Amino acid sequence: MMKKTKKLINSFKYAISGIITSFKTERNMKIHILVMILVIIAGIVFKLSLLDWIILVIMFGLVISAELFNTAIETTIDMITKEKNEKAKIAKDVAAGAVLVLAVASVIVGLIIFIPKILDFIK
Repeated sequence: MMKKTKKLINSFKYAISGIITSFKTERNMKIHILVMILVIIAGIVFKLSLLDWIILVIMFGLVISAELFNTAIETTIDMITKEKNEKAKIAKDVAAGAVLVLAVASVIVGLIIFIPKILDFIK
């Protein structure tokens, strides 16, 4: 039983290490985290509903996860080949594109949530 618990604890350590490494090495991860913090502050200021918070947390998780997958894909490709390779470029570009699509969708969701709150505040 102890061995299984130790393996489980180690898997969490490795996962957290991956998140920290991505934050330290990837500019876009820093941007995503900064935007997430700003949205959280805005959410507190505008006293968002529980449903709004649930939606935002899901979007935060999706964008951060997508950026982690993108980093893993890019790192794996860099390990495999150092030379220019059209298929490697396509894989990297598609992974980055997936993050962009999700980030844009998240911005749209954020605008849908926050614009009415901002308009009410201005009135």
